[in-house]
Amino acid sequence: MTFVEGFKPIALKDTNLFKPIKVGKTVLRNRAVLCPLTRLRASQPRHVPNSELATKYYGQRSSVPGTMIITEGTFPSAQSSGTDNAPGIWSQEQVTEWKKIFSKIHENKSFVWVQLWVLGRQASPKSLKRDGLRYDAPSDEPYMSEETKKEAIESGNPQHGLTHEEIKQYIQDYVQAAKNSLEAGADGVEIHSANGYLLNQFLDPKSNKRTDEYGGSIEKRARFLLEVVDAVVDAVGHEHVGVRLSPYGTFGNMSGASDPLFLAQYAYVVGQLEARAKSGKGIAYIHLVEPRVTSPRLVEGEGWFKDGSNEFVGSIWKGPIIKAGNYALDPKAAKEDVQFDDRTLIGYGRLFIANPDLVLRLKDGLPLNQYDRDTFYTQTAKGYVDYPTFEEAQKLSAAA
Repeated sequence: MTFVEGFKPIALKDTNLFKPIKVGKTVLRNRAVLCPLTRLRASQPRHVPNSELATKYYGQRSSVPGTMIITEGTFPSAQSSGTDNAPGIWSQEQVTEWKKIFSKIHENKSFVWVQLWVLGRQASPKSLKRDGLRYDAPSDEPYMSEETKKEAIESGNPQHGLTHEEIKQYIQDYVQAAKNSLEAGADGVEIHSANGYLLNQFLDPKSNKRTDEYGGSIEKRARFLLEVVDAVVDAVGHEHVGVRLSPYGTFGNMSGASDPLFLAQYAYVVGQLEARAKSGKGIAYIHLVEPRVTSPRLVEGEGWFKDGSNEFVGSIWKGPIIKAGNYALDPKAAKEDVQFDDRTLIGYGRLFIANPDLVLRLKDGLPLNQYDRDTFYTQTAKGYVDYPTFEEAQKLSAAA
């Protein structure tokens, strides 16, 4: 097994990363969080998770008791989809398979949150057309790219600005998916409003050209997200809900810091979440993609926006914050950020794929397996459940 070259690990066992923290109704024993990671191992066309493989995958990564797991993005409804082999949680068949996966995580005495993921204009219009579904967005224009515009027009599935009734239906889809998640045994759900997906598209003036109550001003662009939050909180309880945001993100042709009002937009959203907390309906956490990563397609270190920070969020929101953004290969930054205050957690992504025992490696400052990006999205066990633990990797190296 190849270790990451040039990486100098730091033992974090004496930092806040290994100090307990309460998130929602769960008490974590460490603050290293498995971020949502698209893996595309579900069946097609029914979007049913592969419980045989996924139970092993999530079981490996939850093996240190008290670890917080956030699942890969999971569709609340068929209309939310548009990428093959990603899981859903709207059908009983899907719920049945998720139960097996969540049971394994809980058997390990760890905790699981389901990320609810609606693609919007990041979906494939051709795939949606094949399945008899609309190609949705905040407004009919603009398209995400010339490539998606061409695909949409050629497939006869042009971009569709949502009607009020369709927005209400999406809200109900989120609610039902949250109920299904808890029925399957999840500890909570994360509402994905980051990385250029539908709720993020509504927040961003670059993609939201509406002139009704869901577009135009900062307050109106935030309305859809906040209505989803309120509806899901009412359905399953505020302790079971988190929200993910990426203020500096440019993935999916989002504005990021190029919009002079982006900080005002996100400060308003965070302020509204804090106002709800003060009224007794505070969500469990806010999950932030740091400006260290502006697009998940870039390799570590690329696209880092160094002229801003997410510190404004912590000055408004007083609850737990998960920070994600290339922390595995930068343990000094992880140490600094988790020590900054007593409510910070650190999210880990790609290196958690390659290191099923990542939590233990972070604790003891051990070398990290190098990931194989070519196997991130295949439909096999390779690159999914076959990465070795540190002990296994040592044996493999000794035998080589």
